[in-house]
Amino acid sequence: MGYYVTVEPDVNLYVEDINPEGSKTIVFLHGWPFSHDQFEYQFDVLPSLGFRCIGIDWRGFGKSDRPYSGYTLERLADDIRIVVDTLQLQNFVLAGHSTGGAIAIKYVVRYNGGGVSKLVLIDAAAPRGFTKETAAQLLKQTLNDRANMMQGITDIFFFQYITKPLSDWFNKMGMQAAGWSTAAIIIMLRDFDLNADLPSIQVPTLIVHGIHDKVIPFSQAEEMHRKIPYSRLVPFMYSGHGSFYEERDKLNELLREFTVMN
Repeated sequence: MGYYVTVEPDVNLYVEDINPEGSKTIVFLHGWPFSHDQFEYQFDVLPSLGFRCIGIDWRGFGKSDRPYSGYTLERLADDIRIVVDTLQLQNFVLAGHSTGGAIAIKYVVRYNGGGVSKLVLIDAAAPRGFTKETAAQLLKQTLNDRANMMQGITDIFFFQYITKPLSDWFNKMGMQAAGWSTAAIIIMLRDFDLNADLPSIQVPTLIVHGIHDKVIPFSQAEEMHRKIPYSRLVPFMYSGHGSFYEERDKLNELLREFTVMN
């Protein structure tokens, strides 16, 4: 089922809550500039295995409200905290893809765990996001021809072949966001540095990263693994930035195993 949670006056986040009676809860944070819909191939499978799956659209993206401000890691983490408190979630797994991984890291550190029992970082944009050169190019494209920028992102996103309908679906998902929020996150990705946060993560952490990732290099996953205590790095040998789709069966099995293990 889907519903909205108010995170500040006139700002409501869309929440997709699948199998609320599930015995274990996994909260998913999507990547830029997509929405919770990117996890369709996790939501198709994991609830049937007994998991409660919650997808949250950040402010400015997907079905959530699109305010002009609030696009910092701290504010986005605060938004997630309000959703967690509203739903009274405890002892849950937090899984973030790309920029969603950066938000997940900031959330866990900012709130001393914040009810998270385990953390999953999927092709995470951490400890850094975009280089200044990449950000400048993406920002220029976003402000002048966002549709073309979105097509360019899709073109480098996957390592394996994807069909044109799937490519079109991804582009449409990215274009659902507001232009201003798309641009604001590019600036955020250019400016943040999570190196100081990584050693403060005190929950078991699974790092999944495609070795062919052209958006966030695999070397950054290795760097996170060195700096995050209690972390495990699993290279995805046949994935680019879209391991949640390209090796979806492997990821789903890892999520199942990691969530239920003591």
